[in-house]
Amino acid sequence: MLFSPLTLGELELPNRLVMAPLTRLRSGEAGVPAPVVAEHYRQRASLGLIVSEGTYPSPAGRSYPGQPGIVTPEQIAGWKKVTDAVHAEGGRIFAQIMHGGRVSHEDINGGHQVVAPSAIAVEAETRTYKGKQAHPVPHALTTAELPGILQEIVQGSLNAIEAGFDGVELHSANGYLLHEFLAPSSNQRDDIYGGSPENRARFVIEVVQAVVAAIGADRVGIRISPEHNVQGALETDAADARATYSQLVDAISPLNLAYLSILHKEPAGDLVQYLRSRFNGPFLVNTGFGVITTREEAIALVADGHADAVVVGRPAIANPDLVRRWREGLPVNEPDQSTFYADGAEGYTDYPFYEESQN
Repeated sequence: MLFSPLTLGELELPNRLVMAPLTRLRSGEAGVPAPVVAEHYRQRASLGLIVSEGTYPSPAGRSYPGQPGIVTPEQIAGWKKVTDAVHAEGGRIFAQIMHGGRVSHEDINGGHQVVAPSAIAVEAETRTYKGKQAHPVPHALTTAELPGILQEIVQGSLNAIEAGFDGVELHSANGYLLHEFLAPSSNQRDDIYGGSPENRARFVIEVVQAVVAAIGADRVGIRISPEHNVQGALETDAADARATYSQLVDAISPLNLAYLSILHKEPAGDLVQYLRSRFNGPFLVNTGFGVITTREEAIALVADGHADAVVVGRPAIANPDLVRRWREGLPVNEPDQSTFYADGAEGYTDYPFYEESQN
């Protein structure tokens, strides 16, 4: 079943393999996707769906040097070349809209104020254009400032549609801004957006509703990572995590989104499958960063009914023709981790297709 069609919104996927959003940092200081970015995604168009790397909707939302944006006319034009290239190969591509929140630095985002739900810094260093530096204490967003952040995400989503994307995936995982509202360690607010699970889920729900109103539910997916516990967004109380994500999923399920994507080390476990039972729509799973998803695991997750599709990262990095290799049981290329966050084509567009690897 992994290689059978699946309907997501108005899209018909030819298979159930989804390329994960993968930070690759090939878009320069201006955040404009270069031709090598278009080539990278074009090569992988046989995957059922491509989700782009996390793309910032506002300058303050930028997390990394070399990360692409979807703000300026130049960035939108750069992404249009990417989507045209993917569509020319018969592929489908969503843009992941990612506001980095406190996972940033003024020397990354052009001097803009780093923002978050609460004034609590990530206890780690980050790579900036001036070398490694500690994450700053962010500005705690006021209640009055939140509609502006929401509108930036909405406008980024509209810009993505203008750039030719088939839809957007809202990044509410891995410790970035939307996830920071969900996690009690990063959200210690005392207004209606903090405290209880219901309140911590509130801003994410409002963002999803606003983006759906702007571009249509069939063009909107969301990615979450309950209990992933990275970048200081800690969810170590199982009952609280279950309550928080139940609030979120129950609120967004009636919207008829294109999909819900969950990154979790136990995709067949109780929490993930409980959330699936509460969601009305296609359900995608990703086993996370700790281990590489194998062909056998992906096949089993769909065959056993734990997911409608499987999101894969490193196998898609190293194998532009991953669908064929896994469908036919062919040998696979191994990813070169040293090139994940480098510049240029090496480790990006030079992984061979199967025929080329046999010459």
